[in-house]
Amino acid sequence: MPDPLRIVVFGTESTGKTALAGALARRFGEPWSREFVREFWETRSGRIGTSDLDAIARGQIAAEENAAIAARRVVFLDTDLLTCTVWNDLLHPGACPDWVRAEAEIRARGCALYLLCDADVPFTPDPQRCFPGPGARERARGLWRDALVSRGLPRVEIRGGWERREKTAVDAVESLLRERLA
Repeated sequence: MPDPLRIVVFGTESTGKTALAGALARRFGEPWSREFVREFWETRSGRIGTSDLDAIARGQIAAEENAAIAARRVVFLDTDLLTCTVWNDLLHPGACPDWVRAEAEIRARGCALYLLCDADVPFTPDPQRCFPGPGARERARGLWRDALVSRGLPRVEIRGGWERREKTAVDAVESLLRERLA
């Protein structure tokens, strides 16, 4: 049996990634990994420093691998190590461990598809979020998009209301699964 396809729900904060990853997992009866740093942040009472970047990356990898072990055809990732590098560069410039950056590149090439969530939905306030204003959200959206475009990674852009976003994502996953069977 081939390894499961890895599909990353990708994008800046407050774009519905977690909700979409969970919905796709339910729709396809497959597992998904949650964004590790969210739980890490909560256990640390919101205090994360450069010395934590290694542990965050290792936790993200472990979450992805645990979900992949349980998958048959596809596993959905609520963010990935590439996202960790984008956040590291934003919040801790120059501190991203070299091994994290190298591993992010390798792992990104192993993903079948990125579902790039646009920032065209209302911002939901959350203590972990940094970019509430429209200009900041647009700049952040551009950073995440550029991370995929500059690497030539396969992507489908997810836009519009929640129903449209989910339909676009489901259609993309179904197409990918059909291609694999062909």
